[in-house]
Amino acid sequence: MLRRLELKDFVIVPALELDFAAGFSALTGETGAGKSILIDALQLALGSRGDAAVVREGASRAEISAEFDRPPALASWLEEAGFESGEESLLLRRVIDAQGKSRAWINGGTATVAQLRELAEHLLDIHGQHAWQGLTRPVSVRALLDDFAQIDGKPMAAAFSDWRQATEALAAAQSKQADLAREHERLSWQIGELGRLAPGADEWDELNAEHQRLSHAQSLMDAARGALERIAEAEINAESLTDEALSALQDVLGYDAGLQDTVTALLGAQAQLQDAAHSLSSYLNAADLDPDRLQQLDERVSAWVTLARRYRRQPAEMAALLVEWKAELAQLDAATDLDALQAKVAAALKRYQKEAKSVSTARAKAAPTLSDAVSQAMQQLGMSGGRFEVALLPQDEPQSFGLESAEFLVAGHAGSTPRPLAKVASGGELSRIALAIAVTTSQQNSGAGTLIFDEIDAGVGGAVAETVGRLMKQLGQRAQVLAVTHLPQVAACADHHFLVAKALKDGKTNSDVRPIAGEARTAEIARMLGGERLSSTSLAHAQEMLELSAKGAPVEPSSKASSSASSNTTSNRKVKP
Repeated sequence: MLRRLELKDFVIVPALELDFAAGFSALTGETGAGKSILIDALQLALGSRGDAAVVREGASRAEISAEFDRPPALASWLEEAGFESGEESLLLRRVIDAQGKSRAWINGGTATVAQLRELAEHLLDIHGQHAWQGLTRPVSVRALLDDFAQIDGKPMAAAFSDWRQATEALAAAQSKQADLAREHERLSWQIGELGRLAPGADEWDELNAEHQRLSHAQSLMDAARGALERIAEAEINAESLTDEALSALQDVLGYDAGLQDTVTALLGAQAQLQDAAHSLSSYLNAADLDPDRLQQLDERVSAWVTLARRYRRQPAEMAALLVEWKAELAQLDAATDLDALQAKVAAALKRYQKEAKSVSTARAKAAPTLSDAVSQAMQQLGMSGGRFEVALLPQDEPQSFGLESAEFLVAGHAGSTPRPLAKVASGGELSRIALAIAVTTSQQNSGAGTLIFDEIDAGVGGAVAETVGRLMKQLGQRAQVLAVTHLPQVAACADHHFLVAKALKDGKTNSDVRPIAGEARTAEIARMLGGERLSSTSLAHAQEMLELSAKGAPVEPSSKASSSASSNTTSNRKVKP
């Protein structure tokens, strides 16, 4: 349920704070006063597209805050999304600046517009005055029926997508068999050639290092032998000279302790020379020119470089290239295996058909229930004997939405044949049928806590208008209902009444909304009955309507002048179907 709405610098609203209660609330006012601005603000708070046009002229930004009761089902969603779940409330805030940039918050945490839209279906259900236009489109009709039947079509749509992709893969394979065969042969030959080389993942660097070492083996051995002689084996070598230096210093070390550091350094140098001599000796003992191994390396390096040049790759890339080609060949094997592709198509189609048949069963069960409920509502809305039907039309081919489309058929009078809703000529009938559908679906299958009817009662009047008011009031016992209306009969049935008015201040038009009761509400109902010039008659009629509504009796005044007031209302209101 909507608890509170705050606006600042929104369109022609400088500032506004409204508290809402449960039940049925009516919003009324003169044409152009800004009644639908509140609906627009709520839609923006719940993620609809906004731009700089919503910022009041001269202001830097528009702000919308809406507080709702938090549905229990949203607690886990809020927690998973990283928002404070709150004890009872859900606070949404949206700011749009003069450049059209938008920011949003949920319970104080930064949010995306997509997250606001996710919340919308749990909080608000809006029915507009031109709702009948959507009811002539197959997509909207099917969506309304599926929503009424509580059908989740996502598994079916996913299965359809899998089937379509499998079908396209099979068709592509069938049309490209010759090309695929040639590509398969080319890859197989290349893999065979490179496979004979069998390059290891890190082999090139190791191979190159070993080849370089063996190619220069004689130079390496000569250098090692010369170094060993100079360190330890020549008549005059580094080790013997170091020993002589140590002996000379140690003989005089007792006379000056300052030489100790030098002696220590020479001892270290002596140890390092001994280690170096040992290492060089071991290297020379292990060294081998091995011309046979060098020839093997020459041949392998030559073969490696030849293939790298042929395929225009770096030698180090050859091992990865072999892996890449094998993966491509596996894909070609799969693409050319028509039996496997056909089996995949059949399996995907079977999964789709299972999901689609389940949806079809649910639709077939829900269609007559929806038909009967809307037909009953039509009787109350001045279409006595009228009949509403939901027709399910089989499709020639599988579709992502299922095995059938849906169409609404209507018979406006007893004995007439139901026809497609799009062919119903009367604008008044269209409005009443749309209202019947909206009320029915809202009563039986609305997950939202707040239902909004934006001038959906356009095109009706008299006793039908009274029925609309009573239906709204009944609906308000199950959910919070907000209705923008021009009909006094509807407004008189409301549990709460808000007046929308505009005024010129400092050269600018401002819109304001305030709750009204008592004499102010009576005056507004009288204005709706008889126009701007309030008379004692219209005020009396308005008072009578409010009193009758409070008693639960029909709100249409019984006095003679009521027909005059109703006539004035009808003549002053221009209604588009």
